[in-house]
Amino acid sequence: MSNQEIQDLRKKIDDIDGKLVDLLNERARIVIDIGHIKKTEKLDLHVPSREQEILARLTARNKGPFPQETLRAVYREILSSSLSLERPLKVAYLGPRATFTHMAGMQQFGLAAQYVPVESIKDVFNEVERGRADYGVVPIENSSSGAVIYTLDMFIDSELKISAEILLEVSQHLMNKSGKIGDVKKIYTIAPAAAQCRQWLEKNLPGVPVLDAPSTARAAEMAADDTTAGAIASEMAAVLYGLQIAGKKIEDSTSNITRFLVIAPKYPARTGRDKTSIMFSIKDKVGALYTMLAPFAESGINLNRLDARPSGRKVWDYVFFLDMEGHVEDEKVAVAIERLRHDCMFLKVLGSYPKSE
Repeated sequence: MSNQEIQDLRKKIDDIDGKLVDLLNERARIVIDIGHIKKTEKLDLHVPSREQEILARLTARNKGPFPQETLRAVYREILSSSLSLERPLKVAYLGPRATFTHMAGMQQFGLAAQYVPVESIKDVFNEVERGRADYGVVPIENSSSGAVIYTLDMFIDSELKISAEILLEVSQHLMNKSGKIGDVKKIYTIAPAAAQCRQWLEKNLPGVPVLDAPSTARAAEMAADDTTAGAIASEMAAVLYGLQIAGKKIEDSTSNITRFLVIAPKYPARTGRDKTSIMFSIKDKVGALYTMLAPFAESGINLNRLDARPSGRKVWDYVFFLDMEGHVEDEKVAVAIERLRHDCMFLKVLGSYPKSE
């Protein structure tokens, strides 16, 4: 290909880029008009189902060669920026910056949202309950280390709902000031991250104490102030806190996925590809477990997850957390839940929300 042919093709790209900018601004003006109508009519600012509809329609239309995941990422930022023209969303998360919870929030809400770092999962719930944040992002389970118990416990007394789920591929890195493993005399991280890297730590740093930190990003921050300390955290945290990677991708599983929940005052309308989460406590009787699961089996509802936690109210009293396919507005889901309710001391629908891609 001659240099002139390259220049001609680049000119076409420049023309397309110019048209894209003009179209994005035209789109933004329409978004602003919609925002004025929402404000006048006192309608919800953020409609997650509309975003899901846009992403589904565009990915179905995309025949390539532009990558599908990249298209979703590009439109995530377009949607985030468009919403910020009306008012930036406030999203509370387990901070400080560069935690995996922060990264999950950015994956869900884009860079234009306003992120509010807090000290604990309880604080995330508090920010949303008090109306200081539109949404909160909390971890719920990891494919290697299991459920995040504290998040489950928060739902027992909170009236907040699950409005979305986020699946984030997690890579753990050992980092310190020098980038040398031999300089690490102690390690800061959170318990789930340490559990995800147990085999690597036993092989490469046997006997080195692993100390608890409030979050992986806070662990990196602590290691930045101590030349003898290392941290297990994200690559983003290493960059943010000026650390060097001493061990890259040290998680034991090659498929290390963490699931996060988005919490809000209410859950979205059905999309046709939803999940529903409930919590309940059953009466202690013979065949209680069978009674609990039978309504879903008989209705042909697929169950995704079941956890049990002590209620904290009396000995041997448990609260169950159940995820199922479908939306609470689906007839068979609603009927199965009502059948279960008859055999429960209490039952709460935590939310129905779109399944994460």
